[in-house]
Amino acid sequence: QVQLQESGGGSVQAGGSLRLSCTASGYDFFSNSMAWFRQPPGKKREAVALIDINSRINYADSVKGRFTISQDNAKKSLHLQMNSLKPEDTAMYYCAVAFGSPTLETMAFLPDSLWHWGQGTQVTVSS
Repeated sequence: QVQLQESGGGSVQAGGSLRLSCTASGYDFFSNSMAWFRQPPGKKREAVALIDINSRINYADSVKGRFTISQDNAKKSLHLQMNSLKPEDTAMYYCAVAFGSPTLETMAFLPDSLWHWGQGTQVTVSS
């Protein structure tokens, strides 16, 4: 079974930074389209950063200019650098791999059944 493990979450003040990491086992991590999602308590899950098999990237409007998704080939990992954090960024953050090798243009429209999720890491931003 493919396993994803997120790390790097924590509690920070508004304006601070965090760097999330995701490591994978059981499959070729960098041969698949990947994403970072987040889900605030009591709200629906949303994609915040997408990267496809060609390393093409797209961000949600709410995080553009503040978040950066990247792949680390040497460490076989995926990362999300989060700067200028706001209280509304508070959420459980999930690393995910998409089934079916979708392109960037279609990744945001995939149903939940076509994603494989990690366990999540909590990010809390205070005012």
